[in-house]
Amino acid sequence: MAEVINFANFSLSNAKKQAPKVADEGEDNQSPMPLSLTTKRFREVDPAAALASARHEFGEHGGVNMSIEASATFTVMEAETMRRLFSGELGPDSDYFIYSRHFNPTVLNLGRQMAALEGTEAAYCTASGMSAITAVLLQLVGAGGHIVASQCLYGGTHALMSRFLVRSCGITTTFVNIDNIDEVRSAIRAGETNVLYVETMLNPTLVVADIPALAAVAREKGVKLVVDNTFTPMVVSPARLGADVVVHSVSKFISGGADIIAGAICGPASLVNSMMDLQEGALMLTGPTMNAKVAFEISERLPHLALRMKEHSARAMAYATRMKRLGLKVIYPGLPDHPHHTLLSSIGNPEYGYGGMLCLDMGTEERANKLMQQLQNVTQFGLMAVSLGYYETLMSCSGSSTSSEMPPEERAKAGISPGLIRMSVGYSGTLEQRWGQFERALALMQQLPKNLNPEGY
Repeated sequence: MAEVINFANFSLSNAKKQAPKVADEGEDNQSPMPLSLTTKRFREVDPAAALASARHEFGEHGGVNMSIEASATFTVMEAETMRRLFSGELGPDSDYFIYSRHFNPTVLNLGRQMAALEGTEAAYCTASGMSAITAVLLQLVGAGGHIVASQCLYGGTHALMSRFLVRSCGITTTFVNIDNIDEVRSAIRAGETNVLYVETMLNPTLVVADIPALAAVAREKGVKLVVDNTFTPMVVSPARLGADVVVHSVSKFISGGADIIAGAICGPASLVNSMMDLQEGALMLTGPTMNAKVAFEISERLPHLALRMKEHSARAMAYATRMKRLGLKVIYPGLPDHPHHTLLSSIGNPEYGYGGMLCLDMGTEERANKLMQQLQNVTQFGLMAVSLGYYETLMSCSGSSTSSEMPPEERAKAGISPGLIRMSVGYSGTLEQRWGQFERALALMQQLPKNLNPEGY
């Protein structure tokens, strides 16, 4: 069970030993099952129900909220205990701790909650989403390895794969059209490729990854499927669809307040064990440790994540429908004409809608910027800011912001137009109040010179 994570396999010994081993294909993972059965099985689990079933951690003095263990280091009552800790005889599973870069009780509890949310055996929470992604790739791929990834990704992830990992580790990446399963399969090199990496909903184009089909390819080829589920917590459960590892930027929808930087890795205990190895663990040795106070904050917000995601999705659906009626070029998977509407309907968790992200293509960056300026500075519809998952609507022109790390030709190949506005739809105010602000901004656009007007206005 996700809420009873057994860390007994963690060896805290300083003695040199064999390199940590992530389970080979078929060892820790269940044998491949028909996609229809995979979908049926995951549909039987509501992530909110799974989260509510996770172990509730009470405070030190019986408080309904867990205590914050803000200590960097932990004492022992007997000298012999220290030796047993470092030999691996005692550890977090028996409530013994050494140092918070290793394990911290408050952070571990958040890990139990994240594992329950995503339906994985274990989870470890980190200082940022990028640290979670980087640590997973370093652990699973290693020097000289190979990754196959979607050609459309968050700009920071794209830069990590296309530049940093190449320079620092000799890890190369082949970027593919993730919607073309044959292209994905062909890009995987036997004996070389270690990881297939995708986002559930591609940033920023909102293409939806066919996770069951990609999981089948990953199993067939003997590689690990790593899925970034930052855009769609609660909406989609990638691990229940066959993904090996799920990563999050917890800073976004899960946090919900635009005030925290955090990440999470959800997957098999064998992976978490290997990543926390004292000698060769990517998490242990690079140290992207989450602060216990941050873990407490996030833990308090998780219980209402389901309610927030439903409202984000409902607002986004309403806006997208109305924008389309106005003749605007809107991209939202909840619209029946979106190319992946049927796919997301089939793999998404019932009742959570189609997510809180939508895109509005204004054609040119100049038009996009003019509209955003009206929406923020005149009608107060939303805020020009990067990131997502906030209770206010956040807007940015992706090509010149969160996807700017990608070269222009790569952005074009990924389908990121110069005028693409990415909106993280908030839920503050009333629907009619916010929609009225949007319509007023469009009306003001009509008064601008013709070359600055969006098509149809």
